[in-house]
Amino acid sequence: MAAVTALTSLLAVDAGLPVGRAVLVTAAVFTGQLTIGWSNDLIDSQRDRLVERADKPLATGALPARTVRAALVAALVACVVLSLSCGWRSGLTHLVLGVGAGWAYNLGLKRTSWSWLPYAVAFGTLPAVGWLALQPPRLPPWWLMAGGALLGVGAHLVNVLPDLEDDAATGVRGLPHRLGRHRCQLLATVVLLAASSVVVLGPGTWPGGWSWTGLAVTAALAAVGLRWSGSVAFRATVAIAAVDVALLIAR
Repeated sequence: MAAVTALTSLLAVDAGLPVGRAVLVTAAVFTGQLTIGWSNDLIDSQRDRLVERADKPLATGALPARTVRAALVAALVACVVLSLSCGWRSGLTHLVLGVGAGWAYNLGLKRTSWSWLPYAVAFGTLPAVGWLALQPPRLPPWWLMAGGALLGVGAHLVNVLPDLEDDAATGVRGLPHRLGRHRCQLLATVVLLAASSVVVLGPGTWPGGWSWTGLAVTAALAAVGLRWSGSVAFRATVAIAAVDVALLIAR
């Protein structure tokens, strides 16, 4: 949630939005992320209790479900108002392709082999939320959206890795679970390296030295991720994702 919101603010500024409008776009995405996170907690509360998730207040009973429902409704109303205040093109893109993709994941896609698709759609269209809020609105370059989509898929694969066993025990079988830990790790590494390549080489202009450096770093980390397994490979993959975000903004 925090990472997506921070990425949105940087993309909005990079798109050339005035400060006030960039804040509006960021606030819209933040409230959308709240609805996705809280709806996920409500939907998965029983499953989280079964696996004794101590980090989930709903699962432990520390937070009443009615409080989360009330907060969810308030966040949803705020999200709609803030999103449409950015312009109907930006607003509908965010509500349908961003927030809608997150809710589709929560409501069932995460249990299918298409679990990666909401991440690809949401991250791929995230740059467009800011660009379509420009006056006049316009779409971001293709490579920015393609890099975001690949980053989203990689983030999904990496995010699920620590919870594979708990998910499997409660009937969740998304793409990572069907692949298994080792193949999921390998695919995450390859997808994130592809994201780096698209962001550095996609613009069609000769990359600066920092871009080549970033690409070389991700390649080296990918080599570690492909060569090793366990926590070493996991940390290397997370590091690739972090470099990808930096490249996405800087490029």
